[in-house]
Amino acid sequence: MTTCEAQSVSLPPREPAPNPKAVLVSAIVVSYNTLALTRQSLEALNRSRGNFQLEVIVVDNDSQDNSAEGLREAFPNLKLIASEENLGFGRANNLGLNEAGGEYVLLVNSDAFVGEKTIQVLIDYLEHHPDVGVAGPMLKNNDGSLQRSCYRFPSPSQAWLENTGLARWLEARGWRRDYDLWAHDNEQEVDFVSGACFMIRRDVYEQVGGFDPGFFLYSEETDWQRRIRDAGWKIAFTPDTEVTHLGGSSGANDRPKINQHFFNSLDRYERKHHGLIGFLMLRSAMVLGSAGRAVAWAIAALIRPNNRSRALAKSRFHRWLALRQLTQPCPRLTPEGSTRR
Repeated sequence: MTTCEAQSVSLPPREPAPNPKAVLVSAIVVSYNTLALTRQSLEALNRSRGNFQLEVIVVDNDSQDNSAEGLREAFPNLKLIASEENLGFGRANNLGLNEAGGEYVLLVNSDAFVGEKTIQVLIDYLEHHPDVGVAGPMLKNNDGSLQRSCYRFPSPSQAWLENTGLARWLEARGWRRDYDLWAHDNEQEVDFVSGACFMIRRDVYEQVGGFDPGFFLYSEETDWQRRIRDAGWKIAFTPDTEVTHLGGSSGANDRPKINQHFFNSLDRYERKHHGLIGFLMLRSAMVLGSAGRAVAWAIAALIRPNNRSRALAKSRFHRWLALRQLTQPCPRLTPEGSTRR
């Protein structure tokens, strides 16, 4: 594992609203090769319009499925920003945030479908909780089952607990509580909520700034909410409204590339928030955990022939991850806010 020198990171500057509070809510949807799903997401947003002014902004990340043209045709009054390159999730949302005029901003994935009362419920929640900067709804899978949407901030200590199996052992004895064991049936302050759908105050955005553009995909909402928490705001979950989220639609056909984005972003988050020592602790924990899982799945493939193909696939993945964590260079946090390797 290589080392690198610490450098400061500049974040995108906060932007004043083009027409402050001309609308109550701005909804931002980032689209990337998901025309059909984006149309469904926009239709759900239209059904959720209540007695408030709502503007909808779509940022298309250079889709190759004619998303921009199809959305313009289906929604003539849509505010559409068509990027000539794939900017990634955070940078694309920053474009939308710069154009948003609402007092509240709702960020919605293109494969997430809000309920008819979702926007109003989130507005009411934030208005009744002035110390909350971000509110997330309950997420459901397409079959109606619960989708976990609340998480702890990643940390080196958490990585060691999870990769050594101590996390489950402590949870089973009630000595450690994590959100994956919670039924998501009550309001609760959390570390951060899923980026699939959440509402943020414009005042928070103007105070903290936008997404760190160094995150291309994954961990950008984690980093943003960490900065929001550090600025003194709370992050909250409410079960009073549901949003259906399919998950993984934009990258479903390129799993290896998605895995690279995921772990590159995790590297950046740990390097940024826990320094070089924290980053190396994370890498060490993941090498240990992945190597152990690779061996365990290989053994499972031998003793459980009916499940051999799945076990071998799991073993190959963990071998790849262990090797990656050993050899991938440390990310350098440049002043421009990008990650260089």
